[in-house]
Amino acid sequence: MEILGYILAILIGLSTGMIGAGGSILAIPILVYCFGTEAAVTAPAYSLFIVGASSLVGVWVKARKKEVNFKSALFFGIPTIIAIFITRKLIVPAIPESILTIGHFELTNRILIMSVFAITMITASISMIRGRRELEIENLNKKNHVINFIGGLGVGSLSGFVGAGGGFIIIPALIRLGNHSMKEAIGTSLAIISLNSLFGFVGSVSSTPIDWQLLLVFTLLAIAGIFVGNYFSDKVNGAQLKKAFGWFVLLMGSYILIKELILTV
Repeated sequence: MEILGYILAILIGLSTGMIGAGGSILAIPILVYCFGTEAAVTAPAYSLFIVGASSLVGVWVKARKKEVNFKSALFFGIPTIIAIFITRKLIVPAIPESILTIGHFELTNRILIMSVFAITMITASISMIRGRRELEIENLNKKNHVINFIGGLGVGSLSGFVGAGGGFIIIPALIRLGNHSMKEAIGTSLAIISLNSLFGFVGSVSSTPIDWQLLLVFTLLAIAGIFVGNYFSDKVNGAQLKKAFGWFVLLMGSYILIKELILTV
């Protein structure tokens, strides 16, 4: 299973390089089911490092194409950094291992976090499958700082809780609130994700045992995948690719939800 996990690590980079998101949605189930990484705290922390480091490389690649708006990245990124750091540092470690018991069913921190993660996957997949106009909106309020700040806090809290970078939330937010083109939204989201994820990982280090060999090999493979994905990003139909990936994410999210909520009873 570990060999399969390392192969799938490349898929994380391919997804990040081609559609600007999807890394964390793949990283956590791979870490949990292929490497047996503890699901409640360790796997989300590892995911934050992997996604943060690989997204940072993606920023460098996209910046060379002038597809990163660093001003928007900082403005949207600051509240997400605050929320994700607090969530990883204070909230996640405070969740008890056993939350409640109903009959024969015990809600553990693992089941809670993996279920929320699976629901996030399913929600993101529906957006990808339906598709959306890669719009050029003229009448958006670019200076709606309150909405951006609240949105950043929400994305950061979710990212910190489940260990996801939040690209599927950030990209449409940048398009709809910041009036960015799709390509610029992807590049800018990578900058935000790299900040979110790496700060979130820092917030987890003191309470999480780190297997650096696994983490670094996994991350290097994901980074290699980014370069391959970026190469093909201009050569494939992005809409069709995103829809196909959406179906894959839907199936994986449904599997995780069934496995954690039904098969554990």
